[in-house]
Amino acid sequence: MITGEIKNKIDQIWDTFFVAGITNPITVLEQMTYIFFMKMLDDKQLQEEENARDWDCEVENPTFLNGQLWVNPEAVSDEERAGVPYENLRWHVFKNFGADNMFKVVRQSVFEFIKHIGTGEESAYSRYMKSAIFLIPNARTLAKVVDGVDCYGTHQHHTNGADTTVLGERVA
Repeated sequence: MITGEIKNKIDQIWDTFFVAGITNPITVLEQMTYIFFMKMLDDKQLQEEENARDWDCEVENPTFLNGQLWVNPEAVSDEERAGVPYENLRWHVFKNFGADNMFKVVRQSVFEFIKHIGTGEESAYSRYMKSAIFLIPNARTLAKVVDGVDCYGTHQHHTNGADTTVLGERVA
């Protein structure tokens, strides 16, 4: 059972969704899962980068490619086809954007990026994410959720560990 400080932080995030009009518990859990996953991907790569520095080597198979652009395979606008720096898809970067810019980047790029991880193969993750929809309605709500998740932290012992898994499959 979750009690104390962790419960209070999760309740605050839940309340943020409720105030924004997202009241279906399944929808709240789904949207929270997407947000936590975004943070966990970056936390994992930050740890790998730290280890690589300590061992004077390169990160193998990074999720976020240094100095490169990510282009949404389903891009329709010229802006989307131009791509976005992988760096901007990282939690520790976009969490510091202003609320409106963060909302645009997360909705148009980060969420689409996580939808397409591992889609080169037919996996449970790619099948699940194919129909995923980002439902956080506005910049203010996203900023509050991101702040709440950032304060919660996913690097502690109460998460699923060093490997990032979705539906039992390792995706990063």
